[in-house]
Amino acid sequence: MLGGIIIAVVLVIVIPVSIMMSMGAVAALLGTTTKNAVDNDHADSELLEISESNPY
Repeated sequence: MLGGIIIAVVLVIVIPVSIMMSMGAVAALLGTTTKNAVDNDHADSELLEISESNPY
């Protein structure tokens, strides 16, 4: 009985939370990597300066 409850808790709570947390980290890593690559590719462009400026 206790084993079934533990398995249910792991399947319903632990696994989904761990997947969401790891995907958040993957999204942050991909976003940072992509931004750095694009910034390096367009280092001499005036558009890079505009995109890095504060509009406020």
